Amino acid sequence: MRAARFSQGTTGLVALAGAVFGWPLAWALMAAQILAGLTLGRAFCVPCLAYFTLVQPRLGEGPLEDSRPPRLANAIGTTFLGAAAALWWLGAPAVGTAVAALVAALALLAATTGFCAGCELYRIGARLRGISPRHHDRIDPADLASLDGARQAYVEFTHPLCGECREWERRLAAEPEPLVKVDVRDNPDLARKYGIGIVPTVLRVGADGTVVERLAP
Repeated sequence: MRAARFSQGTTGLVALAGAVFGWPLAWALMAAQILAGLTLGRAFCVPCLAYFTLVQPRLGEGPLEDSRPPRLANAIGTTFLGAAAALWWLGAPAVGTAVAALVAALALLAATTGFCAGCELYRIGARLRGISPRHHDRIDPADLASLDGARQAYVEFTHPLCGECREWERRLAAEPEPLVKVDVRDNPDLARKYGIGIVPTVLRVGADGTVVERLAP
């Protein structure tokens, strides 16, 4: 989470500087930098390298989160910054500046408050596409082999970069019912089957797989 907010802060400051000083090249370079990180990985992301080299060793790892919503936010930021630079060079500097200023405002808002508009769009889009556990009232027991005949169990759809998932696991460890974890990265077929677009998704199910209670989201 700290890494994402550091990256958002960097994006916001560069976008703001370009808007204030009339530097469309700054927007284009930032868009190219974000795109490189999205497509080639963290090793090609300068803000990421700066964070993990200079910041994280001093502040610690911090809470983790599902990487998919921030990736969409970064993709949107790349598109808008690239469009802002193109608009400037095509003879519409006022419109380009307005677009870049919007990116700066949203990125700095995310960096300072944790509210990520692009991440919220990911979650809303998932629900609009019908990717929601609320559309499923039963989990096939054959998909949950580790139930071991338990009358009831908790089922958590999780992801390695989901910090809130770890909090749920600690909370449910004190419950008498077993916890069955389904990693959506290792089991994308099950994620698609049950419409899991957001983690953590936590359910309490009966022995026949009927969903007794939905705890999250």
